[in-house]
Order: sequence, then C-alpha cells, then structure tokens
Amino acid sequence: MTTFAFLAAILLLVAGSVLLVWQKFSTLPAKKKKALLKSTVNGVFIRLEKSGWLPRTPAFDRDYLQSYPALSRLEENYPAVRDECLALLDIKEKLTDMQAMGGIYTQAGIHTAQWKTFVFKSGKFIDENCSLCPKTAAILKQVPGLYTAFFSVLEPHQQITPHWGYYKGFLRYHLGVLIPRNNADSSCFLRVNSDLHDNEQRDPELVQKGETYYWKNGEGIVFDDNYLHDAGNGSDEIRVVLWLDLRRKMPFYLQPFNMLCLAIAHRDQSVKKIRKNAAIAP
Repeated sequence: MTTFAFLAAILLLVAGSVLLVWQKFSTLPAKKKKALLKSTVNGVFIRLEKSGWLPRTPAFDRDYLQSYPALSRLEENYPAVRDECLALLDIKEKLTDMQAMGGIYTQAGIHTAQWKTFVFKSGKFIDENCSLCPKTAAILKQVPGLYTAFFSVLEPHQQITPHWGYYKGFLRYHLGVLIPRNNADSSCFLRVNSDLHDNEQRDPELVQKGETYYWKNGEGIVFDDNYLHDAGNGSDEIRVVLWLDLRRKMPFYLQPFNMLCLAIAHRDQSVKKIRKNAAIAP
C-alpha cells in the first residue's frame, strides 16, 4: 500500500470514528460515554500506534518542554504557585474530594484514598477558584492545549491503586508543589509500566514492573496515564502536585480528530457537573 493510500485509509477511519462518536456520545449515560471513548476512539489510536503512524509515548517524558514550552513558566514561578497552594490548605476542608472528579478507581483498593483537589479548569476555567490563586491561574491560562488543571492533595500514608487512564488523546503533567522533605526518603512516588505486552494483560499487579518517578519540589514531569500506573504518599505529611491534562501532540492528520473528540467530551453534562462540584464558595 502506498503512503497516499494508507493516509487516505487513516482519514476514512478517522472520519468514520468521528461520525460514530457524534451520533452516539450525546445520548449515552456517563459510564457508557467513557466506554465509547475507550472502545472506539482509543481503538483508533491503538491501531495507529501498532502500525507506526502514531508514535508511542514513553512512560515518562523528561524533555517535555520541547513539546510544551509554556510549562516552563510554571516552574520558573514555582515559589508563587507554592505560596498560593499553602494558603489554600487553611481551607482544606472546603477542597473537593477526588470522587467528585470521577476518581472512582480509588475505591478499588483496600480503602478509598484520602485525596482532595482544588480545580482551576475542567474543560473551562472555574472563575471563583481562579480568584483564590490568581498568579497560578494566570499562568495556566497561557498554556495551550490545557483541558484539566488542579492541585492534587494526597494525605499521608495513602496509596492510589494501580489503574489505567481513559483517553489516549491526553498526556499528564505533574509539578511538585509540596513534596515532604523534597522526597529525601523516596516516600512519594509515581510508577508507570509502559510495556505493551504487560498492558494488554490488564493485570494491575504488573505495575510492579514499571518505572518509578519521585516528585521533587518545583520539578515537572510528563507521563502517559493510559499505561498501567499507581502512586503513593508514604510520608507523614501532605503531598501536593499541580496536575494538568494536556492535549497530546499528534501528526497533522490526527490532531483535528483529537480536538473534536475533546470538544465533544468537555461540553458534556458530566464535565459541567464536575465544575459545579469543584467550585469553592468565597
């Protein structure tokens, strides 16, 4: 098959998938919408990765500033981000539980993780929240391709059980904001298994074979949460990272499809509900 013919086949596959998503998505309940993303849209990306037409992502991307240069401003302004986060902890009881953000996978372990969030953006920015952290919010508003942004506040001695993300059109960024003792004892970790065969087994125990990253204050990392991964805070203090979901960089013939799927998903009522649940009253 020639390059032109293969490219035409890809475009037909994408067009057909767009039509299917458009027809089905708006009429489905929330759980089935996520299933559609997994089975149909993610299926397109998986087939293209296997064929070599969409580069596979690594577990961790440490050269992410080449693709997302705007993230450098967050790291350069880390002291301001940290100070605004510290001020929020004075009203920690008002922060949103992760379950309200759709984090039901934390219920699959021995206990539900004690995990709160302060949301800047879920599809759209939440103005009342941004007003509480104006410097951080101003920087976030300059990050292209940003769909979700929040402080992820994990209580001491908590484990996020092994799981997979839901959409291959995202990559995730973490900025270490409040990392106990700057992780001198390696007690706060993020672990990702990017092995294709291991992920196809759908066995959460295989996360133990993954690559481990230890957060540092003021340091960022980009990773693919669609691979099997887990995380934990084994320290005696709160761990906070700034969590961003960024639109994955794709070839020109796939990026419009990805953007359309994201536009559809983030106009859904479930995302509006997340914004409503996450808004903090002044």
